[in-house]
Amino acid sequence: MAVKRDHPYIWTTWLTRLLSGDSSCEWAAQFRAHHETKSYSKVSSGFDAARWQMEHTALLYKARAEMESTGANVYIEGQNFFTLRGKTATLSGKPDLVSIEGNTGVIADAKTGQQSISHQIQVLIYMYALPKALPQYRDVTFEGKLVYPGEEVFIPSDGVNDGFVTELGGLITRLADSDSAIRTPSKQECSFCNITIADCDERIDDYEEDDVQRTADF
Repeated sequence: MAVKRDHPYIWTTWLTRLLSGDSSCEWAAQFRAHHETKSYSKVSSGFDAARWQMEHTALLYKARAEMESTGANVYIEGQNFFTLRGKTATLSGKPDLVSIEGNTGVIADAKTGQQSISHQIQVLIYMYALPKALPQYRDVTFEGKLVYPGEEVFIPSDGVNDGFVTELGGLITRLADSDSAIRTPSKQECSFCNITIADCDERIDDYEEDDVQRTADF
């Protein structure tokens, strides 16, 4: 049985697809925010985690070497873990790379898949949170960078503007609320969700195409 948290806890990647519009089921993120991760069963994704990890690690260390070649101090993964406790919830995350030169910095994330707006939002959240969560970055102005195989996408510091902060804060507040969020089950939504039917009785695990009545002439 899923165990309730004393204080809502939100991992950065739970927010990105909701903010980008790629996902609309806030209930799933709300459930994760309010329950201890190890206390509920998960759907097996079938994802080749070992292969992804090797590809991601290779891309990550290549990006790190390039950033260090400029003379910057570069910090990797676990060194960048943060928790930012707010009035309604705690936001947490772990940027892949943080490069610092004086009072300027770059937060970089390595991505082995296709480009996505949600990836940019993930880095923007890091750019917002790190100076608030970690004292050593309090006076640092961050830019962002996404590292894909063969291509990089830069994110300017002014991407963290009032509008972005308002949208981010609004979503976190809704997920931290004790009132249950609206569920939007669909084959696409549920395929990205690891919450089982034991905790979400509206989950759609399969879709029988033969059940669809075909009446159109096109």
